[in-house]
Amino acid sequence: MSGSAITLRAANADDAGEILALVQELAIFERAPDAVKMTQAGLAAALAARPAKLHALLAERDKAAVGCALWFESFSTWTGKAGMHMEDLFVRPAARGAGVGKMILRALARRAIEEGYARLEWKVLDWNIQAIEFYKSLGAEPQNEWTGYRLSGQALEKLAG
Repeated sequence: MSGSAITLRAANADDAGEILALVQELAIFERAPDAVKMTQAGLAAALAARPAKLHALLAERDKAAVGCALWFESFSTWTGKAGMHMEDLFVRPAARGAGVGKMILRALARRAIEEGYARLEWKVLDWNIQAIEFYKSLGAEPQNEWTGYRLSGQALEKLAG
């Protein structure tokens, strides 16, 4: 996919269908094609909520989406400042290698600095070596001393009592 320049813009609720398609493509890439339960209406509501529950950045070429990042605000009790947690970063295969991912992350880094956030964090699957090398090339450091945990479904309900 060459030719026209890539543009970045903040997404809104009207973009929910296109963003959901990108998230579904990401799930296929991550070997979890049936994992996405989010609906277009639910995504639109999250993007439209005030205060915002979710933010999205769309990368487009000729007004067609080629990638996106979805993030939300977090908070570090150690720094005493808010941060950004990037939930998803996805670039369509045809647009990879053109610097789209770096453009997206640079835009998020700029926003983090402008908003006074202490950090930009995300997770990557341990088998996604290409992404890991890409992130390291940008100066990102793995947080290997931390192990993520999750409660969901019946386990969450059971603990809630």
